[in-house]
Amino acid sequence: MDNKIGAYRESDTLGKSQLDLILQVYDGALSYYNQARDAYVDENWDSGYKTLERARKFVVHLFTTLDPEKGGEVAENLGKLYTYIIAQTDLVVATKDIAVIDSIIEVLTNLRKGWQGLKEQQPAAASESDNKAPVPETSGFSISV
Repeated sequence: MDNKIGAYRESDTLGKSQLDLILQVYDGALSYYNQARDAYVDENWDSGYKTLERARKFVVHLFTTLDPEKGGEVAENLGKLYTYIIAQTDLVVATKDIAVIDSIIEVLTNLRKGWQGLKEQQPAAASESDNKAPVPETSGFSISV
């Protein structure tokens, strides 16, 4: 069964653009942070903790796939934000403060909107002539399957 799941996951990522993969990681993180929030609201501490740990893995993935050489200052700033989110996740584990989860969700949602905006610009930029600005870089991310 695990081989089938692995094969599905691999086929799900093949053929996706780098921006689509980044958005997929954000979606995963947001999904788990929302699930953790619900668990903490219900005072289901064990489930909330486990779900926060899953959410943290998505943010760690975002952090570890940054490429400072390509992304420069943008990658550096994203790295600081991801470090902050990871630290805030630790704070939630220690305090069970739902407001902190809400803050994390807000930051990730805003970042995701930025990436979505880049994705929406790509088709228009690709169809314009060579005299126009190039398609935006993905700010130093390198996601591999």
